[in-house]
Amino acid sequence: MAYGETRQAQIVRALRSAEAVSVADLSRALGASEVTIRRDLAELEQAGVLRRVRGGAVSAMLRGEGLPFAMRELERAEAKARIAEAAVARISDGESVVLDGGTTGSAAARCLTQRRLTVVPLALSEFGSLASAPGVSLLLPGGTVCAGESSLVGPMTEQNLAQLRLDTMLLTCCGFDPRRGVTAYDLGDAAVKRAAMAASARTIAMVDSSKFARTAMAVVCPTTAVDMVITDVDAPEDVVAALRADGIEVHCV
Repeated sequence: MAYGETRQAQIVRALRSAEAVSVADLSRALGASEVTIRRDLAELEQAGVLRRVRGGAVSAMLRGEGLPFAMRELERAEAKARIAEAAVARISDGESVVLDGGTTGSAAARCLTQRRLTVVPLALSEFGSLASAPGVSLLLPGGTVCAGESSLVGPMTEQNLAQLRLDTMLLTCCGFDPRRGVTAYDLGDAAVKRAAMAASARTIAMVDSSKFARTAMAVVCPTTAVDMVITDVDAPEDVVAALRADGIEVHCV
């Protein structure tokens, strides 16, 4: 179990690897009572992550399907906050920035509120933080809202991005592999990511270390299309070395 994660995030992590968990095993591993574990399982069942069975729970996620946004926010939250802060620190005041969706994108939105920038957010969840920021000029790309994710997708989003010339793209992803590339679960989301990268002079990928072990269905781009990767200190050394060998600037925070 990863240090600093919430108890429910640790349960989700256990389900990802085992696809089935028992109340007794979770109670021992997490140092919580079985009553508390059952309460956690009930809440996770309501979120659609699992299905409770006698003595435990089984995963309700389909193979190749991503976790719900609320559950992903629980995963590696501290690492995502560090990554977002480090990525935003590499942006200069006055830049125009397109901000990708996802949980790390939401963390970056909170960091961007303290800066003087033009920001193009690609998820409705980022609007609330950025709309009240005094130094941020918001430019909304429009499009269709992806249910459950609040991300903007579709031809309108892609066409509007194609009319812009931006300084930096803050990219998030579902999978990041030097051989298989940058991947996403949703085809529409992958297309919007490509459009945002094409409109930007550089791309900074915000990738927590868990993404290096995953590959999703929709290919966004090869990893060599990214200029810089900000990840956490748990990133596999061989992957970091491979990315640097390809000329990609990598920072582990």
